[in-house]
Order: sequence, then structure tokens, then C-alpha cells
Amino acid sequence: MHYSKQREAIRSYLKEQVNHPTAEVVYDALKKSMPNISLGTVYRNLTVLSDIGEINRIRLGDGAEHFDGITAPHYHFICNKCGRIIDLNIKSLEHINSLASIDFEGEIDGHFTYFYGLCPDCVKK
Repeated sequence: MHYSKQREAIRSYLKEQVNHPTAEVVYDALKKSMPNISLGTVYRNLTVLSDIGEINRIRLGDGAEHFDGITAPHYHFICNKCGRIIDLNIKSLEHINSLASIDFEGEIDGHFTYFYGLCPDCVKK
């Protein structure tokens, strides 16, 4: 794959974020420094980066795809009130794969686990 200034800007932006932005948020942020970038370019590059494993795509069932620059295995908390996505700093839950395999005749390669509730800000309100 050839070098792309836009792709590198998207990757760099996501590595600095902790808010798991959507494509539109990435586009709005990059538009300031790259006025000629298009939303389509952002979408295409997010897809490429996700497909090659350089970023993670998060689908929460809210109709939007969120993106995460942290590719190491980790878990997310989603606030039921404001929709905020927060990285959780917890030990691996890989033993879930073994538990799920007990009464399952197929092969489990991994899992996605999201935790839900109220974020600290919403609890304070």
C-alpha cells in the first residue's frame, strides 16, 4: 500500500484520541488542517486502516461506527445516558472463551465484550 498523507493524518489523529470518534468527528477535526479532505476520503481510509488492523472499528448498535486507535486488546464501557465510550483498564477476560466453549461444539476464536451503565459524569448529574 502506498503512503497517503490523509491516511497518516487519520491514523495519527486516532492515536491521540480517547473518545472513540465517528468518521464525521474525524472529518471535522482534520478539515481544519486539511481543507481539501473529503468525508468520502475519511470513510475510505478508516475502512482501509480497520481492515489492515491499524485501528479498531467499534459497532455499538447506535447506527454509527466509532473508531479506536488503540489496537491492543481492551474493553469498553458505554454510557446508557450520554453514549460516551470509555476504555476500561481491566485484566484480560480471555477465560470467557473457555467458559463459552464448554457447551459449544464449534471453535471460539475470540470475543467482543462491552460494559454498560452510567459514566462518572452522568452519575454526578
